[in-house]
Amino acid sequence: MRTDIELLVASDHDAHAFRELYDRYAQAIHGFCRKRTGDHEAALDLTAETFAQAWQSRHRFVDQRAGSVGPWLFGIARNLLLRAVRDRRIHAEASARLHVRADRAAVAPEQSWLDGLDADLEAALASLPAAQRSAVELRVLHDQSYQQIGAALDCSPGAARIRVSRGLTALRGKLRPTRPTPATRTRRAL
Repeated sequence: MRTDIELLVASDHDAHAFRELYDRYAQAIHGFCRKRTGDHEAALDLTAETFAQAWQSRHRFVDQRAGSVGPWLFGIARNLLLRAVRDRRIHAEASARLHVRADRAAVAPEQSWLDGLDADLEAALASLPAAQRSAVELRVLHDQSYQQIGAALDCSPGAARIRVSRGLTALRGKLRPTRPTPATRTRRAL
């Protein structure tokens, strides 16, 4: 299996290489964006834009995580969320000053999308059992092979693969948006 860096480099001449990166990370990026926005469609748009920006800036990528592009992609998604909220605020203020009624999107970016953004990722990772957390960190952040993970954690490569799989499954569950309760919806409306 090729590393993230190998795929990123190969994407210049291999159309399937970037698709493989997309397949590795799209679900996690979408879950991250959906948790922030609470909206499936907005999360799809942000996910698509994350990968579009990654494609455009792939030559400027600087490897700071031992071959993993995951942190870079989450950084792009985070910046898109920040920009969406800022741009919406600027647009709303300008429209109000000019007394112009602007068409509203189905979901308008809100400042609440950013509340606890970085902490959510850290907390989700910290909540995993130690063996799963270590396996996920070695695989995702340090791009280690299952053979290397097994050696580092004193288990077989198969057991390492299971720990990573279970850890990522748990992370997806923790990063999924929660449905607002009627009380939460009432507080938001106020």
